[in-house]
Amino acid sequence: MWTIIKFDKKRLNSLKEDFSNKFGKDYKIYIPKLACQRYRNNEIVKKEINLLGDYMFCFHSSFEDIRIINTLNNLRGLKYFLTGFKDSQKEIINFINKCKNSEDKDGFLSHKFYDLRLNRPYKFFSGPFTNKIFKIIELQKNKIHILMGNLKTTVKKENFLIQSV
Repeated sequence: MWTIIKFDKKRLNSLKEDFSNKFGKDYKIYIPKLACQRYRNNEIVKKEINLLGDYMFCFHSSFEDIRIINTLNNLRGLKYFLTGFKDSQKEIINFINKCKNSEDKDGFLSHKFYDLRLNRPYKFFSGPFTNKIFKIIELQKNKIHILMGNLKTTVKKENFLIQSV
């Protein structure tokens, strides 16, 4: 059963080690990540960002038993388990599958992850237009026609990461 865990980013390795001690290799951890490029001092800086901040998904068959969850509350690096994960298994699995299906060869989420819609505001998350807000005026298979202020231009989908504003 999948669960959602809030963890301490500085102690993630300790948490993984404690899970290994407790469950062996029978557990799975999934943290969806974005690769972000920003320009600083005329130089491209690459950064890895967790899509869910300090939350992650963890799978083990014994998570169905709430007593097992209660015994894990004192692990190093674990803040808490989100409640209600038993009722949301279908949604969790669908989200994880969507993330895994839209990962690139390096394991980072690609442009396929986003459901783009016309006339909605978005913000560039990578590239030379980082943090610039724009609207999508036309969608094509591999290109997006955007309006940024008074400037109309076309960008390739796979070259940029964007987020909804």
